[in-house]
Formats: sequence, C-alpha cells, structure tokens
Amino acid sequence: MGIVTDIVLPLALAFIMFVLGLGLTFDDFARVARKPRDFFIGALAQIVLLPVVAFLLISVWSLPPELALGVMIIAAAPGGVTSNILTAFAKGDVALSISLTAVISLLSVITIPAVVVFSYAQLIGGEAGDVSVASTAISVFAIVTVPVLIGLAVRRCAEGFAIRLEPIARQISALLFVLVLAGAIFQERANIVTYFAQAGLITLVLNLVMMVLAYVIARVFASGPKQRVTISLECGLQNGTLAIAVATLLFDGGLATVPAATYSLIMFATALIYIAILRRSNMN
Repeated sequence: MGIVTDIVLPLALAFIMFVLGLGLTFDDFARVARKPRDFFIGALAQIVLLPVVAFLLISVWSLPPELALGVMIIAAAPGGVTSNILTAFAKGDVALSISLTAVISLLSVITIPAVVVFSYAQLIGGEAGDVSVASTAISVFAIVTVPVLIGLAVRRCAEGFAIRLEPIARQISALLFVLVLAGAIFQERANIVTYFAQAGLITLVLNLVMMVLAYVIARVFASGPKQRVTISLECGLQNGTLAIAVATLLFDGGLATVPAATYSLIMFATALIYIAILRRSNMN
C-alpha cells in the first residue's frame, strides 16, 4: 500500500482540488465581498461550529483515541466539490456553495493544522512528533492550495479550454474519490464491520447534528431559503478524500482514516434524503 498512500492518494487529491479550481472564477471570491452575510454564516458554521460539535461528541463518546482523532480530522476538512453538485440538485444557492467550498478549502491550510495539532495533544497526549502546525500546513498547502490556484490560473488564462475540460475532469475526480474511499475501506477490510460499529454512529450523529444546526442558524440569520439549504449541505458534505489523505500522510492511516470513510458514505445518504424531502415539500 506504500505506493497508494505515498503517491496515488496525494495525486488523486491534488487532481480533485485542481478540478475545484478549474471551476472557479475571480467573481466567486468577489461575491464574498458583495454578499458577505450568507458567506460568513456558512463559514463560521463550518470552520468553528463543526469542530466544536465534533469535540463535544468525542468528549462524551467512548472511542479509541485514534478514532476520535479521525473524527476531528473529518470535522476540520472543508466542504467537498460534490456539495456544489448536490446544492444544484437541491435548488440551493450554487454560487454561495462554490464560494464557501473555494474559500474554506484555501483557509484549510490554517484551520486543519490547528485542529489536528490541538486534537492530537488532547487525545493522544504530548508532542505530535513530526506533526506540527508548520509541517501540517506545508502538507495541506501542497495538496490543496497549490492545485486550486493552478486550476484557477488555468481558468483565468485559458477560459475556453477550462470550460471544455471541466465536465470531463469532474467525472474523473468523482471516480478518483470513489477509488480513494474504496482503497481506504479495502485497506481496513478485515476490521471494517468493527470500525463501522465504532465510528459509524458518531459520524452519523455528527453529520445530522451539523446539518440541523446549520439549517437552524441559517434560518435565523441567512437571507433566504436557498441560502439555508446551501449552508446546511455545506456543513454536512465534507471533503472525505482530504481527510483520508491527512490521516494517512500524518498518522500512517489505520484507525484515524476510519471516521472519514464512514462519514463519506453516510453524508451522501443523508444529503440525498434531505434533497428528496426538499423536492417533495416543494412539489406539495
């Protein structure tokens, strides 16, 4: 599995993030300045509230420290590119979804190292060895920020090419996500039932609690129904590939990757059920 974890996984994640950048324009970032309220509500819910809720859950849940660390890693991950697609299916604010995914992905170079190092100290104890804020930030910058910026530059300099390439690239990135997830599950196949029994319920609870909390907060503060839907989906659909990559690169996989795998499977089911409910209520 050395080649898979050392080469294939980082390259797959880098390509997925490149595709995210390929779909971006500078207007997606300018929109944050023009309509900051909805963005900041979504960003605070995802960057601050999600890790806080995750930490509260692992504090009262009986989990092995490595599994608890994995829960914090998936909570620290930004939204995935699939959140943009599912937001469109839900008839939410796709522009807001893209802005949240893009900006929070870029900010993850700061947020992920902070959450991971804090969580390691609380759960495992002592120094994190090679896992420091600086070293983690460098890893995240290399596999997340750089590919997004390259994709953004390609879109800026060769827009026609980027527009033609993006649909094919999105299909490839979706396939890569499935392969990465399948690889993580295959690697732990002997214990997957045990791991799912240990981590499945807490990741389901984390996912549902965050989607509900985000919806309630957005209902109070956001500008409209489309924005409420978008913010709740962004807080429920995390970048599982990035979480698996961080757990693998920093902690050699194992138990730390399990919550990302279970969460990634669960989040699609809950998001699709949520969208089906929304569509049915709109029809009625």
